[in-house]
Amino acid sequence: MPFTKIAYTVVDDIATIAFDDPKTLNAAGIDTVEELSLAIEQAADEARCTIITGNGRGFCSGANLSSSPGDTPKGKPDAGKALDSHYNPFIKAMRTHPHPIITAVNGAAAGVGCSIALMGDFIISAESGYFLQAFRRIGLVPDGGSTFLLPRVAGRARAMEMALFGEKVFAAQALEWGLINRVVADDQLMNEAHSYAKRLADGPTQALALIRDLVWQAEDNDFDSQLQAERFAQRTAGRQPDFKEGVKAFLEKRPANFRHS
Repeated sequence: MPFTKIAYTVVDDIATIAFDDPKTLNAAGIDTVEELSLAIEQAADEARCTIITGNGRGFCSGANLSSSPGDTPKGKPDAGKALDSHYNPFIKAMRTHPHPIITAVNGAAAGVGCSIALMGDFIISAESGYFLQAFRRIGLVPDGGSTFLLPRVAGRARAMEMALFGEKVFAAQALEWGLINRVVADDQLMNEAHSYAKRLADGPTQALALIRDLVWQAEDNDFDSQLQAERFAQRTAGRQPDFKEGVKAFLEKRPANFRHS
């Protein structure tokens, strides 16, 4: 289908999915999330690394409160219904994506846009980027998995601060808090994102998928369960052509060519 709320490209095995609704500062209405879901599914088949970013002045300003799909018969948005039918399935699709996801944050990453940004396996932000849990401003609670993510990556105290006060956390502070991986100049954001994406796209895709899954599992597993998960994942990785190519390249003292293994 033609995309109208996002832009989608694949170059050199790297899929780039960009919010593309500048008049709303890339608000994520239900129509946008439908397109995001289709795009990430397409990227799973067509690429070896996915970048999610925003075109224009912002990454994503949050849910589009003026959108009508999913409204109740009385005309008021049913937030719970929309989460169940659209937003949560997309967040889960990011979690189970078969290769690494880089989120490249420009400007505002607010509300569910903040959640999507923080779901990245590698998060890079422009200096002007900021993260905002804006829900309390409209009398709602954080969603999109943010109450799961924030305490784990930033700690309970900082998660509470972000959610209860609803203040902007700018890129430099987000880096200090451990929310993100890198901060770069605004005009270098996409160059840097593509540089990291190429390193991942050139890597052993199956092993990288297993690594990201193991790290996610570690959030909830006890130590013995995680050891077991590692054992199963290592067995799977050891049966892949990438392992044979990696060992062969090591013995031949050359860089591994995982793209053709």
